[in-house]
Amino acid sequence: MLRTHTCGELRKAHEGKEVILCGWVKRIRDHGEIVFVDLWDRYGITQVVFGPEKKEVKRKAKELGLEWVVRVKGRVRRRPEGQENPDLPTGEVEVEAYEIEVLNRSEVPPFVVVDDVKAGEELRLRYRYLDLRRPTMLRNFEI
Repeated sequence: MLRTHTCGELRKAHEGKEVILCGWVKRIRDHGEIVFVDLWDRYGITQVVFGPEKKEVKRKAKELGLEWVVRVKGRVRRRPEGQENPDLPTGEVEVEAYEIEVLNRSEVPPFVVVDDVKAGEELRLRYRYLDLRRPTMLRNFEI
């Protein structure tokens, strides 16, 4: 099975469940013993945690690049108190990963795929396959 859930659907009700997510690496935060990865797809963002218990998996997470496509298997847990993110629908939970597979590597993108992109129109047109992945552009195509 490629995935069990999308990155935007996990909530408190999924706590304790094993999930498989696929998506693009949006952000990586390496805090030494723990690595946080924001994984995103067209449905949303989920924070994935790579802890010290799974050294090999954490090592792989440290080698990830932005916009790489990965498949992560792990267990949903509540974020520690005070670390919730009210700006995200998935902000009350995170996935504690115990498997990771790189499905596709990416070169460093010419601009970050976000709504407030600081790229000119010419650059966005040249790399329109990236520009079309911005949340604003995706919403334009939804029915």
